[in-house]
Order: sequence, then structure tokens, then C-alpha cells
Amino acid sequence: MAVESIWDPKQTLEEIGLGRERREVQGGKRSDKVGRTILQELSTLLVEKVSDPRLQSVSISRVEVTGDLGLAKIFYTVQGGKKAVSEAAKGFKRAAGFMRSHIAHTINLRFTPVLQFHYDHTAEKVAELEEIFQEIAEERKKTEQKAELSDNIAESANE
Repeated sequence: MAVESIWDPKQTLEEIGLGRERREVQGGKRSDKVGRTILQELSTLLVEKVSDPRLQSVSISRVEVTGDLGLAKIFYTVQGGKKAVSEAAKGFKRAAGFMRSHIAHTINLRFTPVLQFHYDHTAEKVAELEEIFQEIAEERKKTEQKAELSDNIAESANE
């Protein structure tokens, strides 16, 4: 005799496939999906349609969209120094309306998020951390060499 399983009201939503796990399987929150779509569209737009020379060496690194889909923070990187960053900011300020209207035509949303452009300092921070780690590695190597040298001197003195 086969026993049929009866749904137990004490089961969690995750166990029956309605909770967070289901959302993660489907690709995350809606704001994350919209952010990925905006990133793809703006990256394509920068390559194909934007002719502003200030935005030629710019790449979109990530997009963060608020839960209500009202605001999209677009983080970008640019080749060059501080002057290139400020020029890119001016270029984005000038092209923001064009980019937002392109997003409105491309993505099927009731309201198009307001686009805010921010320079992404992550690459600079990573470079700083790599430099610090390199210095630590060099100091460790010097310390190990000194310890090895002092061990060799102590062995020579004992002989």
C-alpha cells in the first residue's frame, strides 16, 4: 500500500519551491534583471550609436537598480587619468536623456528608471590592494632571508 504524501503546513516556502531558492533559480530579483538589461543596452549603445569623443574609451562596469525600479546607478570605468574621468562625466551628463529614451524604447517597463552615472573606483582600489599585497610579500621574503642567514651563521658558529 503506497502512502500518499500530504502537504504539511509546517513546510517552509523554500521546501515547496516558492521562496528565495525559486527566485535565485529564476535569476534573482527583478531589479537585478533590469540592471543586467540596462548594462547590456548601454554597453551596446556606447559602441554603436554614441559619437561623443568623451565617451569613446568608457565601459560600463555595473548597474545597480533600486527595488522600485525608479533609479539606476550606472558605474563606469574609463582609460586615462582624472581628466578623462571628468570629461566622461560631462559626456554622460550630456547624453543621459538620449540614453534614457533608448532604454525606454528598448526595455518594456511602465516607468523608465532615472539614470545616474558614477565613476567606478573599484579598479583603483584593487590596484592599491595588489600593491599592498606585493609589499607584504616582499617584506616576508626579506624576513625569511634574514632568518635563514641568521640560522646559517648560528650553525657555522656551532661547528
